[in-house]
Amino acid sequence: MQETPTATYSWWSREQRPYTRAELLVDGIVHVLGLVVAIAAGSILLAFAIIKTAPEAAPALAVYVASLVAVLGVSLAYNLWPVSPVKKMLARFDQAAIFLFIAGSYTPFLAVIGGTTTGVLMTTFVWGASLIGVALKLIVPEHFGRLAIALYLAIGWSGILVFQSLAQTLPHSTMMLLLAGGVTYSLGIIFHLWEKLKFQNALWHVFVVLGASLHLWAVLDCMVINRL
Repeated sequence: MQETPTATYSWWSREQRPYTRAELLVDGIVHVLGLVVAIAAGSILLAFAIIKTAPEAAPALAVYVASLVAVLGVSLAYNLWPVSPVKKMLARFDQAAIFLFIAGSYTPFLAVIGGTTTGVLMTTFVWGASLIGVALKLIVPEHFGRLAIALYLAIGWSGILVFQSLAQTLPHSTMMLLLAGGVTYSLGIIFHLWEKLKFQNALWHVFVVLGASLHLWAVLDCMVINRL
């Protein structure tokens, strides 16, 4: 018997075609695996950093880990929740959480150069632009759909502006992991936009989890491994 797909809805389901149960199942598995890695590795990161290697960076690391767990958790809830007013509300939080996660991902690395003018300006820009994005997605989420993707990428790759400062401060291995994560996220956008492809949403989230894992590894490398 052929599977009956879920119904297609407007902007807050983001579907050009209905997802099958198999697609939703695989997407859920990807999210759960991502959450397990985020919680486990994030706990290890916080424990080692606070107790031994980087206690001064504890607030920045807490913001980063919280944003990582939040974006995966909200995404899991939104993508698997049945169509209802709750799903529509979760769609707002899902899209807004991405902006917070981008800013949260920058926070540990910008904390390293936080005492410099470059670090202060970059932190102000990243968090300011991200909070504007959050406001847009919470207040008028039905607008700026494709523009939001451009803004995600712009904020995400804005680190190029302080590349030299980061390269002089962070370990080479950390920089390579940061670049690899950025490229992975960017490649994933292809699947995010390729909505007619089978398992498109799950593939997009595979790239999200891989990119997030590479950046989590980068934070571990910078704040723990290279300080032991």
